[in-house]
Amino acid sequence: NEHGGKTWHFDDTPSSPSPVAIICVSTPVSAGGTPNVSHVRQAARALSGTMPDRCLVITRSTVPIGTTRNVVLPELAKSGTRFSLAYCPERTIQGQALRELIELPQVVGALDRESAEAAESFFRRLQVRVVPISSLEAAEMVKLANNCHTDLIYGYGNEIASIAEGYHLDPLEIIRAANAGYPRPDLCKPGFVGGPCLTKDPLLFAHSARERNYRPYLIKQARALNAGLPGRFAKQMFAMLQSAGIQLAQASVLVCGIAYKGSPVTDDMRGAASIPFIRKISQKVRSVWAHDFLVKPSTLCEIGARPVSLQQGFRLADAVVFLTNHPDYEKLDLLPLLSRSRRPLVYLDAWRMHDARPELMQPGILYGGLGFVRKGFE
Repeated sequence: NEHGGKTWHFDDTPSSPSPVAIICVSTPVSAGGTPNVSHVRQAARALSGTMPDRCLVITRSTVPIGTTRNVVLPELAKSGTRFSLAYCPERTIQGQALRELIELPQVVGALDRESAEAAESFFRRLQVRVVPISSLEAAEMVKLANNCHTDLIYGYGNEIASIAEGYHLDPLEIIRAANAGYPRPDLCKPGFVGGPCLTKDPLLFAHSARERNYRPYLIKQARALNAGLPGRFAKQMFAMLQSAGIQLAQASVLVCGIAYKGSPVTDDMRGAASIPFIRKISQKVRSVWAHDFLVKPSTLCEIGARPVSLQQGFRLADAVVFLTNHPDYEKLDLLPLLSRSRRPLVYLDAWRMHDARPELMQPGILYGGLGFVRKGFE
């Protein structure tokens, strides 16, 4: 693989002994939420056959609590050599990883004092601030707590939007007013929670809780609420189309922003809101068109949409839906697009990027966001 002007070679097994080995592999979950740590086990097993004496092994994968001690440690012990073992979670955001590897504090939990000193010394050589923690398990829980917190705070913003919708209130107006000059933690805007981590890690955390006979409530409810948001947004679009006098069976919809997030930009589709959203609306409307600046046209076809340019999509659509806040969508010149679009037009902007655009306040355009429909449609 070539990336950033460098060529990287990947081997299935370690080719030569190294004094430091890092395990950073995926930990998928089943449809029922059961973690699969086989990749972690296989990586540890491969290391045990090649690592030199006194090797420092660092696990960075997001794992259920106890995995480093109960899965990694027994595999490494089969080597018969001395080693140090630490869990040091990787907490970077996709698209900013290289910068955040240096900027973010590094939590270090270790098997013993010698392992802690080795891991702390390794990260300090990278000029990273180290945050020591008492055990492997405590460090594993830090990563799960961080990612579940993101799911929770977005879930609360989404719940505010759902309640506001029932009262025909603007959730963004309420959240902005609640945050204005108020010293307590900010309320998050409503929005989709996607990606390979934030949709999976709450299930890992919930599994860990059940392993100790505790049934988590908040984690489970937030995940269910956020997972159901694409379907709820689809129902909102159906209602807006009907309000505009457009028959669902004859409607054409343009969906923009197919990757799981818009900023930092990515073409990653894992956990993307677009997948359940397009699946839901395809059952009701005549045609679904899709646009994304990075996702390949073949991928758009695979999820049940027809690739299209923005210009053509606006001309064809009875409803235009933005699912992500990609920076190129934020700065779109809407006038030429809207001048050729149909009327009436339903315009759904999940992240409210174009909320204040005067072009969207003209007659015949029904504008909305998550849990919000602008009044005054003519």
